[in-house]
Amino acid sequence: MGALLWLLIPVGAGVVAAVWSSWALRSRKAGDVAELAGYARFRDAMEKEHPASEPVQAASDSA
Repeated sequence: MGALLWLLIPVGAGVVAAVWSSWALRSRKAGDVAELAGYARFRDAMEKEHPASEPVQAASDSA
């Protein structure tokens, strides 16, 4: 009986490896195209010049 318990360790590791490999190789819906398009939108938004609603003023030491 002890030998069967020791046999469960590599069998369990094989099952875990099979589940992990099937999960790692799954087909993903969102690929590089969607990620690159999102990055392009982010870059375009960062390159736009937005007028400041209020000019930034330095703190004065008048107090």
